Amino acid sequence: MNDIDHHLGPDGALAGALPGFQPREEQQALGRGVAEAIDAGETLIAEAGTGTGKTFAYLLPALLSGKRVIVSTGTKTLQDQLYQKDLPLLRDALDLPRRTALLKGRTNYLCLYRTDLAEVDARFDRPGTGAQLQAIRQWAAVTDSGDISELAEVPNDAPIWGRATSTADNCLGQECPLYDDCFLMAARRRAQEADLLVVNHHLLLADMALKEGGFGEVLPSADAYILDEAHQLPDVAAQFFGVAVSSRQLQELIRDTHAEYLRDAGDQPALPDCLDVLRKAVQDFRLTLGEAGQRAAWNSLGDGEEAVDALIHLRAAASALAEVLETLAERGRGLENCYRRARDMASLLDRFADGEAEAFVQWFETYQQAFILRLTPLDVGQPFQARMKKHPAAWVFTSATLSVNEGFDHFLERMGLDRETSTLRVDSPFDYASNALLYAPAGMPEPNSPFYTEAFIERAEAVIRASGGRAFVLFTSHRALQQAAALMRDHLPYPVLVQGDASQNLLLERFREAGNAVLLGTGSFWEGVDVKGEALSAVIIDRLPFASPADPVTQARIDFLRRHGGNPFRDFQIPQAVIALRQGVGRLIRDASDYGVLMIGDPRLTGKSYGRLFLNSLPPMRRTRDLEAVQAFLARAD
Repeated sequence: MNDIDHHLGPDGALAGALPGFQPREEQQALGRGVAEAIDAGETLIAEAGTGTGKTFAYLLPALLSGKRVIVSTGTKTLQDQLYQKDLPLLRDALDLPRRTALLKGRTNYLCLYRTDLAEVDARFDRPGTGAQLQAIRQWAAVTDSGDISELAEVPNDAPIWGRATSTADNCLGQECPLYDDCFLMAARRRAQEADLLVVNHHLLLADMALKEGGFGEVLPSADAYILDEAHQLPDVAAQFFGVAVSSRQLQELIRDTHAEYLRDAGDQPALPDCLDVLRKAVQDFRLTLGEAGQRAAWNSLGDGEEAVDALIHLRAAASALAEVLETLAERGRGLENCYRRARDMASLLDRFADGEAEAFVQWFETYQQAFILRLTPLDVGQPFQARMKKHPAAWVFTSATLSVNEGFDHFLERMGLDRETSTLRVDSPFDYASNALLYAPAGMPEPNSPFYTEAFIERAEAVIRASGGRAFVLFTSHRALQQAAALMRDHLPYPVLVQGDASQNLLLERFREAGNAVLLGTGSFWEGVDVKGEALSAVIIDRLPFASPADPVTQARIDFLRRHGGNPFRDFQIPQAVIALRQGVGRLIRDASDYGVLMIGDPRLTGKSYGRLFLNSLPPMRRTRDLEAVQAFLARAD
């Protein structure tokens, strides 16, 4: 513990390595808590307010412990920052020869075999894809890691990467003729040898699910797991402890089988016929699901006879392809892999059709030409806890937003953790009382009023004018965002940037460069977005972020809790909304010198009894309902 305090103190390792470093008691307290948990092999829930410096507070004891540690983050962006910036800085400052490694999911690494296959079956849906494949080919000859984020010339979301990377379905494993040169396997070998390994939640949960199924280890065993951005875990776990079947998986199976047919089975005319039948079955099933943009329960299709019949035909087409491929599997590892995938797709479609137990929700998503079928568990706590017990170690869950009304009951319950689990709350060192003002405008209509969005925009524009632009406006729905975008572009003398007009990174870059811009966002802009300094002086939130009851998973969880004697609004909907609101609020003050106004338009914040829970969960800032007080507060900043 003395080492932790020293290295995070005025004469410690960070003070010498990090320009502008200031010792913070909050950071030291978090570091001590993490060190104690790792040393004792215990579980710790640790909330660290914005500005605590929690990354260094957990990396320091992880490096000093001498134990093998896996650090998991919420996103690949945070993962890269940890591995490429924070870890090297701290390791060099401590002069510790600890081996570190970075491991991402397999779709982040170039697959040489599938790149070859793409050239064999050189049919591309979009112009320019052939040129992108050639760029990938040239890069493949010089890259050491095979991490596709290295190749800026081909965007990470370019469709060609689906042809040049592998999935768990289509990977040939040790039977691959290019296995010895595999970038993914090299990254996994480095991971197995590392003292400290950096992963992300999707990879960690996928690994847990694989081990449950009896497959070989992807991640090494560890003495300690540190899970940052832990508030995201329940939703990520729900993805991996459930079942999903997508049109993309089926189309990739069709495409890969066709390529293997050209390579090893050109004398079998029955195979292209089966692929044509499956391709049509996928298209026909998509049509029965209706318009794009849906997230709906399977039973929302009414009697659903057309969709049920189309699902039966889809399953039969997958099964028929599997039967043909079974007779050809011995001709090559690629055909054998396609046989297994076709068989598994038919089995997964059966599982979805059966619906399984009441503890799962059966639902679907639709896109312009695609769909995903999902079975999602309504309770991830029990399966997550079972997997934790299979990996006895220290477990540290940390985030800026884990508590509700200063308590951790909601997170503990969702993750299946014992009520006696050790917890630690470390407040932000920032001076919210002096540097932030909460504005809840008076006279707002109820959120379900048809006039609500217009009234919100009118009051938001007044704050934006007072702040000289320099504002985030966060919405809980895309419809409200688009309505606001149309009005604000006409009304405001500032650059108005709207989510969807460009990538998130490009929008943020433009926002910072403009110095007086207004950025309108929803979803991903509520968290993980960091703008320090004068470029951001106001965060404006339209509604308390209750999940839509029309969402099939939300509605199913509400029904599940009600059936089991719970109070869904108190026990689930409010806590979820509080945590989401705290994430949005966290965009405002990102540095000790930041200064700004938080406006929450929703009148339920002050008009409903449960509004007190939201207010008690926010940083301790002054409050007003008076626009003139907002204008005076912002004028002082100038």
